Amino acid sequence: MSPYPEALRQRVERYLEGLRFAREPGVSGLDEAMRYSLLAGGKRIRPVLALATAGALGADAEEVMPLAGAIELIHTYSLIHDDLPAMDDDDLRRGRPTCHKAFGENVAILAGDGLYAEAFRLLLTEQRGEPARVLAAGAELAAATAADGMVGGQYIDVTETALPGADGLRHLHELKTGRLIGASVGCVLLLVGSAEDARMREFRSFASELGVLFQIVDDILDVTGTEAALGKTQGSDARHGKRTYVSEYGVDQARALALASYDQARATLSRAAPDGARELEQITDFIFTRTS
Repeated sequence: MSPYPEALRQRVERYLEGLRFAREPGVSGLDEAMRYSLLAGGKRIRPVLALATAGALGADAEEVMPLAGAIELIHTYSLIHDDLPAMDDDDLRRGRPTCHKAFGENVAILAGDGLYAEAFRLLLTEQRGEPARVLAAGAELAAATAADGMVGGQYIDVTETALPGADGLRHLHELKTGRLIGASVGCVLLLVGSAEDARMREFRSFASELGVLFQIVDDILDVTGTEAALGKTQGSDARHGKRTYVSEYGVDQARALALASYDQARATLSRAAPDGARELEQITDFIFTRTS
């Protein structure tokens, strides 16, 4: 297995640290809450995936850094809202109190809202490229996080309206988790890729499978991981009676499904990048073997 592309993660971290949001003196507390959650650490898988995709396409990763930053802002917003008492009701995130525990529910909601809006301001004002390409990337990112994407998946999750069986479970997580991971690749294809040829379709297939793999492993870790390693409360899914790959198949079968998904992701990536894509390979290996 390959090591994680730590150099890309560090570049993302430095970029995020330089972001400021609130300029009005009366809302400095909102800026603090937004940055509290944004700068809580983590592997930054989604923005690192965007930078690695740019590299695989022969572009400089720095070219897509505003897009990568926007993706992480959206991911952070989703975590803040997921942790709220009305959703998953979690007290810990990345080893410290969740945003609503640190700042109150009202400020946490606004911090999430602010991060989502700031993500698109960042993308539309800082991302360089042909205007049509930037707009296309923005449209894909919006769609990936809207009612037919991440938010729709969250709705299906909390209302327990996923169709029964394996297909229903997979579709739930393709929306809730997979769409933003997929956009981390797909938006870069729109910014710096070529026409929608067979190779680009393979990259999209790879990203879709990577999202499924991430969720299967996440479900396993929710059962087998420790609070210290996860940085959050263990057993949250079971506590809320959520449908997961473990609840449907058990730990052993979920692990077998993760291996099959990993093999599929790596095979698809090999077709998309026959000459190799080391950093994308590293990310795939990390997602499969991660322990937190």
